[in-house]
Amino acid sequence: MAEPRSIAVPPEAAGQRLDHFVATQLEGVSRSRVQLLLDQGDVSVNGAQVKASLKLRGGEHIRITGEPHPAPLKATPQDIPLDVVFEDKHFAVINKPAGMMVHAGAGETEDARNCNTLVNALLFRFKALSATGGDLRPGIVHRLDKETSGLIVVAKNDAAHGALAELFSSRQISKTYIALVHGAVERQKGTITAAVSRDPMRRTRMTTRPADNARSAVSHYEVVRRLETRFGKFTLVRVRIETGRTHQIRVHMASIGHPVVGDTTYGASSQLTDQVAAQAAPSRSARRNSQPERLRLNRNFLHAARLAFTHPVTGKPLELESPLPADLEMFLARLESGRTDSANASVTGTVPDGGAPLIK
Repeated sequence: MAEPRSIAVPPEAAGQRLDHFVATQLEGVSRSRVQLLLDQGDVSVNGAQVKASLKLRGGEHIRITGEPHPAPLKATPQDIPLDVVFEDKHFAVINKPAGMMVHAGAGETEDARNCNTLVNALLFRFKALSATGGDLRPGIVHRLDKETSGLIVVAKNDAAHGALAELFSSRQISKTYIALVHGAVERQKGTITAAVSRDPMRRTRMTTRPADNARSAVSHYEVVRRLETRFGKFTLVRVRIETGRTHQIRVHMASIGHPVVGDTTYGASSQLTDQVAAQAAPSRSARRNSQPERLRLNRNFLHAARLAFTHPVTGKPLELESPLPADLEMFLARLESGRTDSANASVTGTVPDGGAPLIK
């Protein structure tokens, strides 16, 4: 039980909301956490229970009887199916679906913060995982964004975790992604070396703008297929990353003017419109009344397709692959069915006319 705490409201705080003022007085405590304390009846003003929206007048006495800092979360097992691509006694490689967070994030309640993640599923499937990442991230050696699908490595013990982490940090693991980006990428191959840092204005984004805390990032891309469709021009690219910065491929491709399809965070459209049909209407009023076909992808068109590395214990080479998931195949096929050259190319994992495979 936390020791009760009293706060005297100074005159200069007059006019402030109660929850805002209390949050400024408790170091490291969010406003949402203060609101939760108020809802639980753990905050009183002059001995009375009040609402978070109370406007202070100065001179009040606030008493806090609950714990301002929530207890640390601990991940718990949850029966969620997993697609296990590789497994031995040291580690496993999972094909993560889009929409699944790797581990719990911030939230207002423990239930909201600590369920339906990859970690919950891993604990149920494997029971024991490495403890290096702490109670909230057992087994997690590296991450994939929530809306990115594909291969992720998880460690079953601390020794394996350390060995795998060393492979990642020394760039001895080859990581290849498949992405569909907006526009026609000019060069057939290229390397992006822009350093990446947290966007100071929008903290959920990363940026390649120069910053003192920017970290080096290297992405090599190669064009797999070019699409000129009724919905616009697109390029399917294979991207191999040397580093593993947050949002690296997404922010790198956006930095050269080609955001990943579906990635509205970095400038992609929320939906694609049949531009040919929209422009074919004979008048402005007809265009307003027409309903050209629209396509929407409710995730980023980004898939971690291949991992290649030497097993850190056995020394055997491993090459693990994951084909494009069904939702991305269907989206790509629909785009290609609307190609302006009328070529209906199917999505089979290879480019038309015997070109290079999607994954290599």
